[in-house]
Amino acid sequence: MAIERTFAIIKPDAVTAHQQGEILSRIQKHGFKIVAIKSLRLTKEEAGGFYHVHKARPFFGELTDFMSSGKIIAMVLEADNAIAKWRDAMGATDPKKATPGTIRHDLGTSIGTNCTHGSDAHDTAAFEISYFFAGLELI
Repeated sequence: MAIERTFAIIKPDAVTAHQQGEILSRIQKHGFKIVAIKSLRLTKEEAGGFYHVHKARPFFGELTDFMSSGKIIAMVLEADNAIAKWRDAMGATDPKKATPGTIRHDLGTSIGTNCTHGSDAHDTAAFEISYFFAGLELI
């Protein structure tokens, strides 16, 4: 396995519910190195740019409203096989279908408010990391 980087977000629902400490603890317990981290609030336009691949989908407006509704914590995580490893730690998108012990199962409330985001592929991770972090922040 090779060391790789992935992008992760602690979403507004989890920040509002004060779950960021629990999620950060789980990130460390899973063996990730946090390369970069920041707290911010996206505008609807910034959320739209981030989720541009879903622009034609019927849930796009709801998604961008949600992601701009409160603070998020954006992170770059590093580990062996980080993309798959983070997706496994998060669990299925729908918390009701997620495996017990995963973040989304334990902390998520619905498919729309599921606590976390993670890149699904290398090209997605590269775009998402560069959307939020400049090169100097990734050293």
